[in-house]
Amino acid sequence: MARVGAGFDRVLSALVSLAEANPRMKAVSRLSAMSDEELAARGLKREDIVRHVFRDIYYV
Repeated sequence: MARVGAGFDRVLSALVSLAEANPRMKAVSRLSAMSDEELAARGLKREDIVRHVFRDIYYV
């Protein structure tokens, strides 16, 4: 059973690595690291970051 768990952990780690390497997720991280004032200067609010980054492919 431990081998199944270890295999699942490896698959999950690979999926997380893929998601973190996605340019859109990097943009979300970059914008999330900004202050509210910096976001406001770009016309954004913190709650709008994901919507802004994915605006061209998802209606969120």
